Amino acid sequence: MFGLEALDLARMQFAFTVSFHIIFPAITIGLASYLAVLEGLWLKTEQEVYRDLYHFWSKIFAVNFGMGVVSGLVMAYQFGTNWSAFSDFAGSVTGPLLTYEVLTAFFLEAGFLGVMLFGWNRVGPGLHFFATVMVAIGTIISTFWILASNSWMQTPQGFEIIDGRVVPVDWLAVIFNPSFPYRLLHMATAAFLATAFFVGASAAWHLLRGRDNPAIRKMLSMAMWMALLVAPVQAFIGDLHGLNTLKHQPVKIAAMEGHWDNSSGEATPLILFGWPDMEREETRFKVEIPYLGSIILTHSLDKQVPALKEFPKEDRPNSTVVFWSFRIMVALGLLMILVGVWSLWLRWRGGLFRSRPFLYLCLWMGPSGLIAILAGWFTTEMGRQPWVVYGLMRTADAVSNHSVAQMSLTLVSFVVVYFVLFGTGIGYMMRLVRKGPVTHEGKEPGTGGPGQHRTPARPLSATEEGMDDDDNAATLPRT
Repeated sequence: MFGLEALDLARMQFAFTVSFHIIFPAITIGLASYLAVLEGLWLKTEQEVYRDLYHFWSKIFAVNFGMGVVSGLVMAYQFGTNWSAFSDFAGSVTGPLLTYEVLTAFFLEAGFLGVMLFGWNRVGPGLHFFATVMVAIGTIISTFWILASNSWMQTPQGFEIIDGRVVPVDWLAVIFNPSFPYRLLHMATAAFLATAFFVGASAAWHLLRGRDNPAIRKMLSMAMWMALLVAPVQAFIGDLHGLNTLKHQPVKIAAMEGHWDNSSGEATPLILFGWPDMEREETRFKVEIPYLGSIILTHSLDKQVPALKEFPKEDRPNSTVVFWSFRIMVALGLLMILVGVWSLWLRWRGGLFRSRPFLYLCLWMGPSGLIAILAGWFTTEMGRQPWVVYGLMRTADAVSNHSVAQMSLTLVSFVVVYFVLFGTGIGYMMRLVRKGPVTHEGKEPGTGGPGQHRTPARPLSATEEGMDDDDNAATLPRT
């Protein structure tokens, strides 16, 4: 297929499926915590706006959660079908870690999800709030185990290799490997920011169309507080993560910076833009700032950053891709900080909900958090190449023995099915967003599922409603 080998197609298939999958857990993590905050504020203040927002976003959460579960199952199966050599080599580490994720996080989420979505009028307010908090905690625990497994592949610790297989000898070292704390914080914070900008864009869309009510305003206000407070924290975490990567994966940093040579003996400049050429071993058309690379990456004026030419060619990641994916992530992060600061200025001036340029920027920034997450994952995963377990197993040695025809067929099938299935799901979720929150203004909704006096039988029943019938929507129960 287009001159590609089975290994290339297997990598493309995994990259495609993980790129689709990561969108849903990121929003799930952020929305679950957002729902817990909304319900907690409603219990504390008894302001209807928080209850209305809870019901609105819980429907979107239900759709997103379902798509995340389905796409996640595909990821798990691929380890056995396309990467069987990797599973044989490192399965004694990755298998238990993923099992712990199911036994702790998924069971916790599944156990309380029904109460959270359908129990508003069937259990007491304290128990319902507890269920929402448990679902939110479950998403964080899930992130913990997934990042522990992936971080071990980046910085493996706590093992021995016996008879050609990894054998764990210290589970604490395996789980809390050197890169794990930074990657966990970085990913969790990214999920919160991605959700904040998703929520903010939803509010901006409604305000730009003249739908101005307390619920819409509260959505935008809370999203902008999150951007203002958390985006700078994310930049600080990213700096710590960069120092950790410089220590344990210096070739990845060299590829991210497009830095080839230290022969000058001078401090490393920061290359703002350029085109790393893997064949010519140079970054062409570069625009650089002297010393700034050393200042940012080593926190000194004279230390040099490792250069790509210091590593064998076969051990270098593709700098062309990693260089630009990293800059996309950083640029979006800086834009998030700018949006947060601008929102503070507008809030002080009393124009947060009226400034159309700002609202348009919020709307355009809606997918920015998800794009930044994808760019960050491309950076960290492609920057690890050519290793699947850094320094231990090469990606070329991890793939299953499939033919090009087999991998081509499965890749095309995945692309078609994913765009149809998840495209439909995302489209439906966007319809819910465009519908907007329903304000009950003190009216007590009925019981049962949305619009019906019954108990729903499945999670997605929480979203069943007439999408274009505002009168019916006003009778929604608190599920």
